[in-house]
Amino acid sequence: MPSVRRISHELLQRQGLTTVFGNPGSNELPFLTGLPEEFRYVLGLHEGAVVGMADGYAQATGRPVLVNLHAASGSGNAMGALTNAVASRTPLVIVAGQQVRPAIGPEANLSSVDAAALMKPLVGWAAEPACAQDVPRALAQAVFEAELQQRPTYLSVPYDDWAADADDNGLAVLERRVRRASTPSEEQGRLLVEQVTAARRPALVLGGDIDSAGLLDDAVRLAERLGGPVWAAPSLFRLPFPNRHPLFRGVLPAGIAPISKAFEGHDLVLVLGAPVFRYHEYLPGRYLPEGTRLIQVTDDASAAARAPMGEALVAGPGAVIDLLLKALDAPATPAAVYSPAPDPLTAEGTHLHPEEVFAALRDEQPEDTAYVVESTSTNSSWWRQMDLRRTGSYYFPAAGGLGFGLPGAVGVAMAQPGRPVVGVIGDGSANYGITALWTAAQHKVPLTIVLLRNGTYGALRWFGDLLGVPDAPGLDIPGLDFTRIAEGYGVHARHVRGAEELRAVLAERPDGPRLIQVDTALTTPA
Repeated sequence: MPSVRRISHELLQRQGLTTVFGNPGSNELPFLTGLPEEFRYVLGLHEGAVVGMADGYAQATGRPVLVNLHAASGSGNAMGALTNAVASRTPLVIVAGQQVRPAIGPEANLSSVDAAALMKPLVGWAAEPACAQDVPRALAQAVFEAELQQRPTYLSVPYDDWAADADDNGLAVLERRVRRASTPSEEQGRLLVEQVTAARRPALVLGGDIDSAGLLDDAVRLAERLGGPVWAAPSLFRLPFPNRHPLFRGVLPAGIAPISKAFEGHDLVLVLGAPVFRYHEYLPGRYLPEGTRLIQVTDDASAAARAPMGEALVAGPGAVIDLLLKALDAPATPAAVYSPAPDPLTAEGTHLHPEEVFAALRDEQPEDTAYVVESTSTNSSWWRQMDLRRTGSYYFPAAGGLGFGLPGAVGVAMAQPGRPVVGVIGDGSANYGITALWTAAQHKVPLTIVLLRNGTYGALRWFGDLLGVPDAPGLDIPGLDFTRIAEGYGVHARHVRGAEELRAVLAERPDGPRLIQVDTALTTPA
């Protein structure tokens, strides 16, 4: 019989999981040996960067990707980055090494007595096979669970299992296929159409799942037929609607009271592809104004179940959009012209205002550029200046955990080598995933990193004022020169000091990774 390792490798190959992001340890080497030549191993220097790169790669491809971590220690290092992948519903398949079975009970070094429990609070499914012969089936379950739940999964495998012989049924797993359909029933569809068409003043809220599913253009058509305002759901990780479209009202604030205020005067709020809602700042109030009805459509059953108000339909947003487009008349006149960006604000002294940086990006980068953003304190400046109209134009750490931006940009660029990719990264967040620069250099990833350096944790300063604690320590980070750090990892770097110089540098088209450091004035997220 073939070995467990051989069947597992063939299973992964048949399922298309041939790119492996990892940082190996001794427990993982028996799985990695003998990888078929079709596989590509992408080494990251820290597990947080590994998961961030895989997260960006899987989001950009729309397919599960394999992550290989080192036992409990490597898994623990990755958990901060994993929170973003969970919130963005990224289908990561994480395989971690475990000590040999006789060494687990005595808790030998690099063993984890209850490995699956370590990750269960986060992932959609976690397990350790009870015997070597169950490894291929369990690995297949990890892949299918990730696809069906759209959430990371975790499999711990004792390293002596890989060399064991599979049993007679081991090959059966290679022919497995699992698919999912999520079209509403005829009765559910009829009721939804009646509710939407009967609304006098409907409003539309779109979540990141709309862009993840490639539905941005369909969402525009639906919005124009409804004719009402469109918001992006709070805590946005993907942009589901062109931000300069005349119907777009921006990203909803992440608080109960301000969201309720935004919905005043609307009798129906239709939420597609988003939780209801992912709040952040605690600003209490009524969930909805008096007389406002909310209907949520999501294929995330957990998000539907935990919502504190409104009706929910667990179905694919794409199927529902198709249904509504057939029921609603096309608009009599074309949509109004997209709104132009205002002139960028400027700053005193030698530092650029973030709006000057973003205006330069908007003007000098191709229209289909994909931006991976992790510069929270410049959020308001970003949306004032950018003009994003394409699917997959915007990625942001879904759970707010720092460390996604730089590795995520590397992953997105590796997944889409023919598309320009720019990482817009703050100096505070850059340090969490800085080792991803080495991976970008080794793989010659065509990527631009625009590093905004203001010498402080700007978003925390804003929160300090919001919470009434302006004297909290540890908010400044002076003395960092990211051009030297980048060059040490093998990435070409440049410190630009003016708007015209920045525009000239951005107009260049790199064939590998580069970092552009820009000193910026301190701004607030809102």
